[in-house]
Amino acid sequence: MERTVPKTMHDSIDLYMRTYYSLLRSTTTVDVGVLERTHVGMNSSLHHYATESRVDTSALIYSISRLPACIDETDEILMGQSIRTFQDAGYVDIQTWEQVRAVARRRRSLYNRKGLMAVFIASRSDIDDLVPMLTAYQIEWNKIHFALNTSDGEVILAEWADQDGSPADEWAQKLAILLELETTDLRRLLKVFGQYPYQTLHKIKQKRKNMRIRMVAGSLADYRRATYTWWSGIQEQLTKSKMDIERRPVYFVSSNTHALPNMLSGYVRDHEEELLHYVQTKRDEALLREYERLHSQVGEVFKENFLYFALKSYLADFPEKAVELMQAEQRTGIYRSISDFVFDVEAQVIDFSKLDVSKLDHRICQGIDVSYLQYSDAIILNIDYPLGLGAYELLNRVSEHVWHLLGVYVMGKAATLNARINDVMIPNVVHDEHSENTYLFNNCFRAADVSPYMLSGSVLDNQKAISAAGTFLQNAGYMGVFYREGFTDIEMEAGPYLSSIYESFRPKRHPFNEVVNLYGVPFDIGFLHYASDTPLYRGQDLSKSLSYQGVMATYATAIAILRRIMLKETERTRNRITDVHQVSLNAFEG
Repeated sequence: MERTVPKTMHDSIDLYMRTYYSLLRSTTTVDVGVLERTHVGMNSSLHHYATESRVDTSALIYSISRLPACIDETDEILMGQSIRTFQDAGYVDIQTWEQVRAVARRRRSLYNRKGLMAVFIASRSDIDDLVPMLTAYQIEWNKIHFALNTSDGEVILAEWADQDGSPADEWAQKLAILLELETTDLRRLLKVFGQYPYQTLHKIKQKRKNMRIRMVAGSLADYRRATYTWWSGIQEQLTKSKMDIERRPVYFVSSNTHALPNMLSGYVRDHEEELLHYVQTKRDEALLREYERLHSQVGEVFKENFLYFALKSYLADFPEKAVELMQAEQRTGIYRSISDFVFDVEAQVIDFSKLDVSKLDHRICQGIDVSYLQYSDAIILNIDYPLGLGAYELLNRVSEHVWHLLGVYVMGKAATLNARINDVMIPNVVHDEHSENTYLFNNCFRAADVSPYMLSGSVLDNQKAISAAGTFLQNAGYMGVFYREGFTDIEMEAGPYLSSIYESFRPKRHPFNEVVNLYGVPFDIGFLHYASDTPLYRGQDLSKSLSYQGVMATYATAIAILRRIMLKETERTRNRITDVHQVSLNAFEG
């Protein structure tokens, strides 16, 4: 198949990627500044004002949200797959470093409090995500640095130092003019700077950013060793529960760590009064307002979604309750495996036969005879969705060890070129930028499977998706051409998952630059994407958090996945029981 994106539009992105991969082959550190020219040259849609003196608030906020807070003090970033790779590179004390996290990107990182940060990567997609993000962050930091070191900048900062708390409107307007921003954009930026934005601005003024990066290990073998360690951790956890995952039929789900357990464990149902009391006494106006609005408009219909939403805040305020939650999950056959020594992808194993069907979310078992589940021999393996090619590496590892795969179901966020934030898209065509394949497959989900569980928003099936190399690795020409060809759903994992699915039932590695028909796959394939970004409309982007409506889309898609699995498993178990009964009857008659 010919490349969909015109060569001139793709070459600038390709040049940027080849530049940082060639530099990262070095055994020494590489200055991020060396990458700025090719970064700017690709005209990234996420870094629209990279070439201008004005601060690109969207690009900077996006980067800040997905980098640990210590990034403002970090001078050098190491990338590797596991504790051992860092130790082998000479950082023998890495396990004593502080664990640091980003607000909006799940990636294990450790900081030594001396300007050195180690980042754990699951595949080269983490590189394609992290390097452009660091480059954008440095470009925008230095724009502010130079502006604040002008005479006007020094005066403005000195005036703010005399104020108490956030700057008054007059001073904010002066700072906005200095940075060539609208006042509203400045306020957004100061908000992500944290509780003390003046101190952050003073820090930016004091020091020009010149970060360095280094790959301590990055071969394909390194990634495979890391996924082996990840899988071994799951097996070790399940050994304690006397469960042999490799010999059990498996439904593989890529989603998050909360939706499926919340709907299956019954913890929220058992603690409903406690959670409602918490909401009413917390004095969180946004939380209370949302509860009152939902209660007045839809009564009990979506109460569970709100309680699941409130549970996250509740656990943050009472972390000791997390132990109680985990114990409740284990009593109902839900086991968690957290990877401590490699990349941060939690896994959950859910044993159908141990579920308490009286505690299931009523929406997932409506019209299904779930009593058969007590006789099931199958399990759900749910993983916290990985980034990009990490999906390929992890599903390959699962496929190698699981004897009987019954389905692959993927729920995740995506950018949309034709819908609105929180709408749900259901693709049956995926163009993968990694393999350059276009995959055709039978998505087991339809709009009718999701729409009954959406309070608002649209569900669009029969869509065409693109699995991009990275969020920054897109430009207007790239998106525009795909849009004209009917591709409206942009994300990062579907293509890698489909490449792995191909290898799970074909006797060779996935092809390259072909149209690949996956209609012959002998198990379920299901992809559901909810929109978190509208890149064709600047200002409606990933720098904004998903609202409560995002929770609605999350649980609507999770319900659809669980209902599909429940329907298939009850039918499979019923047939298995019938077959066993028939064999016994034949033996008796014989």
